[in-house]
Amino acid sequence: MTARTPRAVYRYGTWTLAPDREPDAEPVTYAMQCAVCEERSDVLEDPADAQAWTFRHAGRHPSHHTYREVITRPWRAWMA
Repeated sequence: MTARTPRAVYRYGTWTLAPDREPDAEPVTYAMQCAVCEERSDVLEDPADAQAWTFRHAGRHPSHHTYREVITRPWRAWMA
């Protein structure tokens, strides 16, 4: 008879999820996207810089009035 070895180990616990504010965390980034033509600003760390793109875009495309903000925020998950 051969000895059986475990194929997986399960650890049960409660997971926590929170924004990553560790010193080595990726930065929160912002971009603005035109909802009319889908053109998008560069991805930037300052939301005001991303928002300024909308004025330049609207100046070139006077009928484009709707925009969406795209925020990328790093998160961390850990088991307590």
